[in-house]
Amino acid sequence: MTTARSAAIETRIPARLDRLPWSRWHWLVLTGLGTVWILDGLEVSVVGVIGPRLTDPSGGLGLSDSQIGLAASVYVTGACLGALLFGYLTDRFGRKRLFLITLALYLAATVATAFSMNALWFYMCRFLTGAGIGGEYAAINSAIDELIPARVRGRVDILVNGSFWIGTTMAAALSLPILNSDLLPSDLGWRAMFLLGAVLGLGVMLVRRTVPESPRWLFIHGRQDEAERIVQGIEREVEEDSGKRLDMPGVSITVHPRRAIGFGAIVKTMVRDYPRRSILGLALFVGQAFLYNAVYFTYALVLTKFFQVPDGRVGLYLIPIGFGNFVGALFLGRLFDTVGRRIMISGSYILSGVLLIGTGLLFRQGALSAATLTLCWCVVFFFASAGASAAYLTVSELFPMETRAMAIAFFYAVGTALGGIIGPALFGRLVETGEVAAVTDGYFLGAALMIAAGLVELAIGVEAAGVSLEKIAPPLSAAKGH
Repeated sequence: MTTARSAAIETRIPARLDRLPWSRWHWLVLTGLGTVWILDGLEVSVVGVIGPRLTDPSGGLGLSDSQIGLAASVYVTGACLGALLFGYLTDRFGRKRLFLITLALYLAATVATAFSMNALWFYMCRFLTGAGIGGEYAAINSAIDELIPARVRGRVDILVNGSFWIGTTMAAALSLPILNSDLLPSDLGWRAMFLLGAVLGLGVMLVRRTVPESPRWLFIHGRQDEAERIVQGIEREVEEDSGKRLDMPGVSITVHPRRAIGFGAIVKTMVRDYPRRSILGLALFVGQAFLYNAVYFTYALVLTKFFQVPDGRVGLYLIPIGFGNFVGALFLGRLFDTVGRRIMISGSYILSGVLLIGTGLLFRQGALSAATLTLCWCVVFFFASAGASAAYLTVSELFPMETRAMAIAFFYAVGTALGGIIGPALFGRLVETGEVAAVTDGYFLGAALMIAAGLVELAIGVEAAGVSLEKIAPPLSAAKGH
């Protein structure tokens, strides 16, 4: 059920935001909003990196391998539920309010994790941390896409989501001194990792407070005057930075503002109005969620179980993989704006799936060492990271303004629940068997899901490169004919 529509208003705000040249103001947006993915990468990776220490009785928790997998599943469960809750609230109450609330929840839960004394407390804290991060996905992706010019939206979104891997690399690198028992006691090092994440999050909070509310969200919700003030302020900053006066674009949009939109309209939009786009979003999210949550985040256990890598040296193998992921997003991201979405998304998914099959076959034949398996993963994830980031870009672009955050939340939650909750628990069990064949079967499943998602993109993907969000999916509040 939706609220009654107000009188129609005509605005050029979307066109004004899209025509802005890149400036220091845009860097502020990326710093305040995009850096949360570094925190997410740190949070998701830290349990995988310190997993061997958490299973060591001297670490203070004494979890089993399967419990480590369960902890990852609990985190993802929290992220899924948090995405749905905070995604709905983000569309209803605004981007800025929610990206501050979700970061605050993350900070509190991360600090609490450092003081875990038993498995139940650890699980509860991981659930709440995941809820905060899940809410961030919806609030941040929608805010960034609504503030960044259309001509560079693809590369920026992919780079932002790809910065997740800076966090994973940090976690791997920091694990080397922190998990060194000669420097810190076994039961304190892993706790310091969580406290460090909270310190970084506090720094992000200070920068984020300066990022404005999305003007697109404001005018859709009847706050035209506030939206106008924010855009005028942005334009002044950009003009001062560039030394050039901005021309007023001629393209406008007419909308009937309304305060809120109910679940019924959201479901109708996804199922009845855009069913093909909904299928596409689910395929992309299930594929990448299973690959990363199942394969990557149990790699520390694979290294210790099958290659006898000491706990304190696991990070050495995770650092190059994290670097490869980020470099892939960095170098391939611009092609999503130039070559186009459909070719790049389908290509990155299919190619990474094929490479994963090859890696699984070599692993099963015993042809790989810890170093060469890591090299294979670097190549696989170089391509997979850009595709995985593009999943968030896709669902953010393809649905109307009023449902954007909820669309991101829905596809993240459903796709991640299917691929990310089942995956870590399944892989924890597969690794626990000590059977190489069992683990490689899991790799092949991940490859099949990635290839299938790439084929779906190739068949029904939408070309959105350089196109205004309002043209890709007109707002539900738009007047007919606009």
